[in-house]
Amino acid sequence: MNEGRKEIIQIVFVLVAFVFLVKLFFIQVLDDRYAQLANSNAILRQIDYPVRGLIRDRHGKLIVYNTPEFDLQIIHREVKNLDTARFLDVFSLTRAELLQTFKELKQKKEYSPVKPTIFLTKLSARDFAKIEDNIDEFPGFYIQARTTRAYNAQAAANAIGYVSEISKTKLEKDKTGIYKQGDYIGQSGIEAFYEQYLRGTRGVRFKLRNVDGIEKGSFRDGEMDTLSTPGQDLTTTLDLDLQSYGEYLMKGKSGSIIAIEPSTGEILSMVSGPSYDPTLLTGKNYSSNFVLISNDTMKPLFNRPLMAQYRPGSIFKIAQAMVALQEGVITPETRIRCDRSIIDCHGPHTNEDLRGAITNSCNPYFRDVLRRMLNKGKSNNPFDDTRIGLTEWDKHISSFGFGKRLGIDLPNEKNGLVPSPAFYDRAYGGRPWKFSNIYSIAIGEGENLVVPLQMANFAATVANKGYYITPHLVKSIGNSGKPLPAYIEKHYTTIDSMYFRVAADAMQRVVEEGTGQYRAKLKDVIVCGKTGTVQNDPKPAHAVFIAFAPKVNPRIAVSVYVESAGQGGRSAASIASLMIEKYLYGATQRPQIEEYVLKGKFLN
Repeated sequence: MNEGRKEIIQIVFVLVAFVFLVKLFFIQVLDDRYAQLANSNAILRQIDYPVRGLIRDRHGKLIVYNTPEFDLQIIHREVKNLDTARFLDVFSLTRAELLQTFKELKQKKEYSPVKPTIFLTKLSARDFAKIEDNIDEFPGFYIQARTTRAYNAQAAANAIGYVSEISKTKLEKDKTGIYKQGDYIGQSGIEAFYEQYLRGTRGVRFKLRNVDGIEKGSFRDGEMDTLSTPGQDLTTTLDLDLQSYGEYLMKGKSGSIIAIEPSTGEILSMVSGPSYDPTLLTGKNYSSNFVLISNDTMKPLFNRPLMAQYRPGSIFKIAQAMVALQEGVITPETRIRCDRSIIDCHGPHTNEDLRGAITNSCNPYFRDVLRRMLNKGKSNNPFDDTRIGLTEWDKHISSFGFGKRLGIDLPNEKNGLVPSPAFYDRAYGGRPWKFSNIYSIAIGEGENLVVPLQMANFAATVANKGYYITPHLVKSIGNSGKPLPAYIEKHYTTIDSMYFRVAADAMQRVVEEGTGQYRAKLKDVIVCGKTGTVQNDPKPAHAVFIAFAPKVNPRIAVSVYVESAGQGGRSAASIASLMIEKYLYGATQRPQIEEYVLKGKFLN
C-alpha cells in the first residue's frame, strides 16, 4: 500500500518537472518574446537603412538624391510618467493628434509593447534639430535615422516616379521577405522599375543602454552589427535641359512630348502634361499632397506618353504607304485622284503621286491604297477577301511596334490597338464585315489606337530605315556603363529599307512645302515630319506631329500630342521643331515660334 502511494507521488513529481521543463523550453527557445523582454532594457536594435541609389541625366547632372529623414520610435513598455504637455510642445502636436497616434499605434500589425515601433514618421532635419537635445526627457522614445528623396529639378516627375512607404497590400504580396512595414519602395516610374537596383540592402546595429534608456555605445563593440549596402546609382538617357525645356513648352497644356535618339533607342525627353512637383510627394505632407494630386481633374499622375491611347490620325499614312509599297499594290509614282465625294479632304490638290499624297495628307489617296491592300481578289467573297488582306496588313503594321507594349523600362505601358479580323468579329457580333465598314483605319481614324511612345518609336524607325531599339530611360546601372540587355537588341520591320527612303523624302516635303511648313522648318537642318489632326468630337481635334532630324544621320526623333489644340501643323509641329532646335543647337533661334507656343492660342 505504502509502496503504491510512493510510486504515485514520484510519478506526480516527474510530471510536474516535465511540465516545467517544457514551459522553460518554450520560454527560452521557441518564444523570442521572453528573450526580448530580458534584453530590451539593455540592448536596442536599430535598423541601418541603406542609402538609395542616385539618379543622374545622360550628362551626369544630378536629378534625384537623398536627404536625411527621421522616424520617432517607441518601446511602449518603457514609456513611464510621460510629461504630455512637454511632449506636445517639443513635437508640435495637439492633444487630439497625440491620442490618435497612440490609438493607431496599437492597431498596427507589427505592434509589440516590447519592440521598437514607429510612432511618428518623416521628421525633417529641421524637426530633428529641434528635438535632438530633448529626446532624453522621454524614456521609451528613440530616433531612427533614414533618408528620403530630394530633387535638383522639378522635371521628369512622371518618368522618374516617386518613393513612399510600402502598402499593406504590396507587403502581403512580397515573397522575398526583403520588405518590412515602414520600408520605402519605388511606387512609379524609374523608381519602381529599377527598385531592385536602387534600394540597397539594410543592416542592423545593436546599442547598449543604461537603466535610464540612454545609449552607451555599441553592443560587443559592434561585432554583431551588419552594415547596410547602398543602392546602385542610375545614369538615365534623359537630357535634363531638353526635358526642362519640353515641360516649359507644355505648361498649361494637356498632352505629351517624347524625344528619342534613333540609333540607340535612348529617350532624351519624356514630357507628360500636366505634371506635378515631385517635392510634394516627400516628407510629412506626402499623404495630404498625394490626395490633392490624385484628385486633380487634369490627372497629373497619369503618364500620358505611356498610358494615353489616341487615334494616330494622318501620321499613320506613312505606315500605310510603306506597307502598300512592300505589298506591291502601289509604287512611289502611283497617282490616285483625290475624289472627295467618297471621303473628305483638304488643300488644293487633285491627282498626286505617293510623295505628293503624303505631303498634302490626301485622305482619298490612302483610302484607295488600303482598298488595294485588303481586296486583292484572293477570294471571290468580299468578306473573306477583306479578312485575308487585313491579316497581312496587321502583320506589317504590328512589326512597327504598334498594337503591343514596346517594353520600355517603366511600368503601366499600354498596348494601343491594331484591329485584327478577330477584333472585328467581336465588334460586329459575328455579323459579316468588309472593307467598306472599316476603311477609316486608312487615315489613322476608326479603331486604330496608339500611345505617344509608339509614334516616337515609329519616327525613330523611319529615321533608322527599318529597325528600332526598344525605347528606354536608363543607359547605365551602377558602374556597368550599359543598359539592361533588352535595350541593345535591334527589332526589324517587315518592310524593305528602300521604302523608308521614300517615306523620308515625303516627310521632308511635308515640312518644306506641305502641311508642316513654316512652323516645323529649320534654317540649317533638314527636318522630316508628318502632321496629324485627330478627331475628338465634340471637342476640338487633337494636334499631332512626328519628326526626325537631320535627314542624314538622324540624332533625334520626336512625337508631340497636344490635346484639343486643332491642326497638327500648328501647336504640335511648333513644339516638335523647338525641341529639335534646342537639342541640336542648345537654344531656339526662332523666338516668335516659342512665343506662339507659350501663348497657346492655337484655335484662333
